[in-house]
Amino acid sequence: MLRYIYADDLRRAPKLARTMFRDRGEQFHTRLNWKVTVAGDGSERDEYDALNPLYVIWERPDGSHGGSLRFLPTTGPCMVNDHFLHLTDGVKIESPLVWECTRFCLAPGADTRVSAALMLGGMEAGRASFLTHAVGVFDARMVRVYRRLSWGPIILGTCGTGRDAISVGLWAFQEDGVRARLLDRVGVSSGVSEGWLTQSLDGIAALDPAIA
Repeated sequence: MLRYIYADDLRRAPKLARTMFRDRGEQFHTRLNWKVTVAGDGSERDEYDALNPLYVIWERPDGSHGGSLRFLPTTGPCMVNDHFLHLTDGVKIESPLVWECTRFCLAPGADTRVSAALMLGGMEAGRASFLTHAVGVFDARMVRVYRRLSWGPIILGTCGTGRDAISVGLWAFQEDGVRARLLDRVGVSSGVSEGWLTQSLDGIAALDPAIA
């Protein structure tokens, strides 16, 4: 199932959080050889995890991490504006209607349904937050994933070639059949997907009655 959890609330799901950061270390440090900071237990975190981002997480039946991504508003610190302005001709992307999506991670052995579920979760989070777009930095390997799921970005800029290419792209949150295709690939109904989001939002409201 999909879980939507802010960083400040991860303490409520310690196994999910522990395995997510561990799987991030496995993917980004061990498999992809990115220059990321990995702790002694193999977990990977960066400075943006300290800014209370929203995580969209595929939770396995045993409560462990199956895949995840991370959202932050572009009105505050975010990777695309802090580190990748050379891909946007120096133009910052700052809008309350645009959030940045980063750290797309799959647990070892995850099947293609998890990729679709994370994209669906991103779609649901964007629609629920009344966003127009998500922006993200991605490498060449992700192009195939987006193409397979039929929800590709508008490319704003690219550097490098082949497998070394890095791009910045915009995803539009709109009703053009994308959500229906993602639901079909995940194998769940619209009601089930909405229920996952509602369940997560109810948990946030229970923690902070001011949200209710």
